[in-house]
Amino acid sequence: MLVFPNAKLNLGLYITSQRPDGFRNLESVFVPLPWTDALEVLPAAETSLHLSGIPIPGEPATNLCLRAYELLKADFNLPPVQLHLHKVVPIGAGLGGGSGDAAFALRALNDLFRLGLPPETLEAYARRLGSDCAFFIRNKPVFAYEKGDVFEDISLNLTGTACKVIYPGLHISTAEAYSRISPRTPRHDLRAALAQPLETWRTTVSNDFEEALTPYYPVLGEIKAALYAAGAAYASLSGSGSAVYGLFPGLEQPPVLELPAAYQVWDGRL
Repeated sequence: MLVFPNAKLNLGLYITSQRPDGFRNLESVFVPLPWTDALEVLPAAETSLHLSGIPIPGEPATNLCLRAYELLKADFNLPPVQLHLHKVVPIGAGLGGGSGDAAFALRALNDLFRLGLPPETLEAYARRLGSDCAFFIRNKPVFAYEKGDVFEDISLNLTGTACKVIYPGLHISTAEAYSRISPRTPRHDLRAALAQPLETWRTTVSNDFEEALTPYYPVLGEIKAALYAAGAAYASLSGSGSAVYGLFPGLEQPPVLELPAAYQVWDGRL
């Protein structure tokens, strides 16, 4: 079985309070981004994981796809599988690429072995792998809160909107990003702000990490300014960075920008 785990974008991201369990509460809207990896899951004589594409740091045994398999195997006694993950979505970019891989692994295993698990059950498994993994089970726009793993439906349709995502090759770890930020009350009601025309989001929808990280990584501000100069109606850091995206409603494709060759860029429509 071959699946294509996608990434996500954050529309707004507010860190609102500290939790007793050491995590922080947040508010954000997650939307699917069709920048994808490729994951193949096949029955095999013994379980193995093969990686290609962008190098993934850490031991293969800790890979989220393999952990997803082990979670289900503990409850359903699955036979061995061969997993092959071809990594395309940048790592440490705030795009949720690893979380998407894990969630799609759960979904593929559920389908391959006909486990019949409903989305809410798959989401419960996904939450055990990472805070935003559960989003990729249903894979549709949601208002996310608490740790980013509790969702409410939101009336938001960006289908067909031209989008450019720029990753400057700068890996910002989640731990570093959170160390530079303090929880605070959001300046704007995110759902109300996103209900307004997209052109108004520039002054009402923000990402707390962007304000905290840009002084240390000026390139983030430079990319955002370049996107606005190119005509973006809205531009922002995604997640805890370092990918920055711009939305260009009304265009078939986002404009071409002159960027360093080392940058990774995704152009397309949401």
